[in-house]
Amino acid sequence: MIKSIAVFCGSKTGVNPLFIEHTKQLGVILAKNKITLIYGGGNVGIMGVLADTVMQNGGTVVGIIPKVLLDWERQHNAITELIITDDMHERKKMIYQKCDAAVILPGGFGTLDELFEMLTWNQLSIHNKDIFILNSDGFYTHLINHIQQMSSERFLYEAAEKRVAVINEPAALQEFL
Repeated sequence: MIKSIAVFCGSKTGVNPLFIEHTKQLGVILAKNKITLIYGGGNVGIMGVLADTVMQNGGTVVGIIPKVLLDWERQHNAITELIITDDMHERKKMIYQKCDAAVILPGGFGTLDELFEMLTWNQLSIHNKDIFILNSDGFYTHLINHIQQMSSERFLYEAAEKRVAVINEPAALQEFL
């Protein structure tokens, strides 16, 4: 049973309004299903929208932010719990430890870093947590195609679908909860 979900996403909002809409829909789903949001602790970008939406809908939000990002991401002081770590590695490890599953929303390099680290740890049996890519308006289509290319070229140890599920709408997550 999933009680907490890590969400990796951008500290910017991007230009497509669907990214914000999907983020808000996910926030409502988490709150209504009493699933704790574990995220990067910022109050800006998609991260901030997600945390605000979960809180506005009576949910629980745990933010984990490293000291180095306090000024960059402006820590969110209106969430259930804010944990400050010494560095990014401690932050990521703590997020992974606290979550039962992960959802990847649109984002930049940091979002991809977190996705691939979690996928790698999953492949190495460090954990076995469900990972979902929310492919809002095809944002991750090129990446998904590349992952399929890695598979067809036999660089992966097993089918990627065993480690990551792709959904196109936040509501599709409901069947996995």
